[in-house]
Amino acid sequence: MVRKRTSGRRPARKGTAAKAVGAPPAGRRGRASALVDTRVVYCGDCLDQLRKLPDGCVDLIYIDPPFNSNRNYEVFWGETKETRAFEDRHASTQAYIDYMRPRCVELARVLKKTGSFYYHCDWHANAYVRVMLDQIFGQNSFQSEIIWRRTFAKGLAFTGFPNNHDTILYYGGGEPVTFNRPYIKYDPDNLDEKTASKYSHRDPDGRRYQLDNLINPNPDRPNLTYEFLGVKRVWRWTKERMQEAYDRGLVVQPRPGAVPRFKRYLDEQEGRPIDTMWTDIPPVNSQASERLGYPTQKPVALLDRIVAASSNANDIVLDAFCGCGTALVAAENLGRQWIGIDISPTACRVMAKRLRDVCKIREDEALWRAGRGFVVRDLPWTEEKLRQIPPFEFENWAVIALGGIPNKTQVGDMGIDGRIFPVSSIPSKPSTKKGDTPAFEQFMDAWYPIQVKQKDKVGRSDIDAFEAVMMREDRERGFFVAFAYSADAEQECANFHKRTGRIIKLITVREILDEQHVQKM
Repeated sequence: MVRKRTSGRRPARKGTAAKAVGAPPAGRRGRASALVDTRVVYCGDCLDQLRKLPDGCVDLIYIDPPFNSNRNYEVFWGETKETRAFEDRHASTQAYIDYMRPRCVELARVLKKTGSFYYHCDWHANAYVRVMLDQIFGQNSFQSEIIWRRTFAKGLAFTGFPNNHDTILYYGGGEPVTFNRPYIKYDPDNLDEKTASKYSHRDPDGRRYQLDNLINPNPDRPNLTYEFLGVKRVWRWTKERMQEAYDRGLVVQPRPGAVPRFKRYLDEQEGRPIDTMWTDIPPVNSQASERLGYPTQKPVALLDRIVAASSNANDIVLDAFCGCGTALVAAENLGRQWIGIDISPTACRVMAKRLRDVCKIREDEALWRAGRGFVVRDLPWTEEKLRQIPPFEFENWAVIALGGIPNKTQVGDMGIDGRIFPVSSIPSKPSTKKGDTPAFEQFMDAWYPIQVKQKDKVGRSDIDAFEAVMMREDRERGFFVAFAYSADAEQECANFHKRTGRIIKLITVREILDEQHVQKM
């Protein structure tokens, strides 16, 4: 049901509780729109990609763009184009807003009138972002400001209050929005003082309940006016329903002659309605099972809440700065259609792997056309494009293509751009004797180094340097990726093997693109 607009803020379109809006049964999922493709990850600047989408085609947009926060996140993920777009952003908030404004204009255009828009930011620029979004969406489209406590206060050596929260600005598309109210289930063993006082009664089995009113607020209801347990009132229920509830022990009379009351059990309630202060979702820390190493990775629980609250099954969810793809994972798990965009080829490959591993869906063109798989579009799958991307982005692409793990930073890599941990190196019968190396450490020490050069022809000097790395790390095998190799480089690899027994595998970019590198691995 949709309430009519009155004055001030727009009312929300009512729905069921968020926990009730889940994924449809497993199986083939149809296309959500004839105008736009979904379950697609686009690699590129979202400004370019958004301009290809029609007006009003998306139900929910969540973005978590760069925060203008002096954190050099793009060092790992290689968003060099974004860095060039406002290279002085650390000194100029205006540069950040100038970058985001045209992208938010396009996001507002593709959002449905009944859609919702969430902008995730922090204290560095949230006030300026709010003004910008008021201008684009309109002040009356503002729904609320959500505070997510992402960490607890720590490092109190400095003066002032620690900044331990992010801000999520929530806007609507111009008409009453889709909203499925979320709740937090009550924990009977850990209730706040107000709830514990309200549900102060207990059954013999320990179930908490409160005694609720059964009197009808409308006194002019002759059909509901009768005597029950010696008390005549205008009741909320018919006499038959009242008797049935009494027989089930749900209607009690506190004392003879008192007005009967209804037993409302705590464990049967939906829970506490979630407000704009979100303190119950922890961040992705170093111990979290979902951690991928992405610098600004958000927890799936955070996106689950947003997606469940502001969309329904088969609605289209868009994340235009999707990074490692948390919003896409939440959308897929909750049975929504989705579109992801990110400028980083590395991020696109990481999120594709995450969708395959976590959501168990295949990256396959034929399956995607049948409504089951997903696809990644516009990756730089040509030698020409790979020559043009930033060097560290190229390194990440090559390492991931080999099945390795790239370094998180360029600092102190000691000539190693990535590592491969072969499955065959896992000890079949790890030692349990006291003093022996634990099985996990045995496995983690069995790895092969990867060196990547964005060069048209790697020479002998490059191979010599990599040989030194292998000797220093005592590795039996190593992998080198480049566009091509000189004859001297190939000869030096052969000589190195004769001298030491160690193997250097030379792999070209063309072999990776043609998927012929597997034979060399």
